[in-house]
Amino acid sequence: MTIAYSIIFALSLLLPIGYYIFVSKKQKEPWLLLLYVSVCIVNLGYLLLSASRTLEFALFANKVAYLGQVFIPLCMFMIISRLSGFVFRRWIRYTLAGAAILMYSLVLTTGYLGWYYKSVELTFADGAAKLIKEYGPMHPVNLIYVLIFFVGMLTVIGISIRKGKGNSHKLAGLMLAVVLGNIGMWIVEKFIPLNFEFLSVSYLMSEFVFFFVYWMLQDYIRLSEVPPTVVVSSLVDEETARELASVLTQGQTLTAKEEEVLERVIAGQSRKQMAIEMHVSENTVKTHVKHIYEKLGVSGRDEILALVHKENQI
Repeated sequence: MTIAYSIIFALSLLLPIGYYIFVSKKQKEPWLLLLYVSVCIVNLGYLLLSASRTLEFALFANKVAYLGQVFIPLCMFMIISRLSGFVFRRWIRYTLAGAAILMYSLVLTTGYLGWYYKSVELTFADGAAKLIKEYGPMHPVNLIYVLIFFVGMLTVIGISIRKGKGNSHKLAGLMLAVVLGNIGMWIVEKFIPLNFEFLSVSYLMSEFVFFFVYWMLQDYIRLSEVPPTVVVSSLVDEETARELASVLTQGQTLTAKEEEVLERVIAGQSRKQMAIEMHVSENTVKTHVKHIYEKLGVSGRDEILALVHKENQI
């Protein structure tokens, strides 16, 4: 089994490299990178544990694995929230990260206090080391910690589907499959004795899915054309929509994405903020803005805002 853990660890190392080469230069997502690092640490811990020959080293390897494990639910929650169109305030992100650090601090008491594990023994199966653990009174804290994040992921996805947030129902369904798959594997690992940590495979598959999603979304542009009127939303009133539509060059239309970008321009959003909320690269936003300027016959944001201001005075 040590060979299997070695292969999984090697694959987990390739993903952050692929992320840097194919995705990060166009659409940076720090939570995705942190997820990749966390999974690498988890799989390194599993590898070291399987190769352990003493209880002391096995406990060290177990703590290495937990260092990654406590951050994986946090990373997945933040990634899914971002893909679903949710942006949290800084203090919320810091609070969640603090909870992960506290959770890991509890794990570090292993070998010194009987809070997390009452007792631990080292055994061997199929040539690989394995820890036999008797859980302590504080171990349920980890179960609650993980369940809270899983419930949070499912809640975010549910809101996304109900309100139409995010990129599409298909994307929401894909994220739901990832979450349910990890929940199922986590339950199996917790309540059914196994000689292999199948969560390592589950984490790796989740990484592949998120990599594929971000790779596909990095330059996503909807090409479908719509009639030459700007979509009316809470950002653009009906009169303003008619004013903007009237200055379009004869025979030209705005694509659905260009309409969304135009609304965000009027709302005063920066290109970086648009890129984050629309899940595209800043270069893609720049391209949309350029096309909008050409079609409206303006040279900048100020002229668009002047049109809106003019219409509001009529």
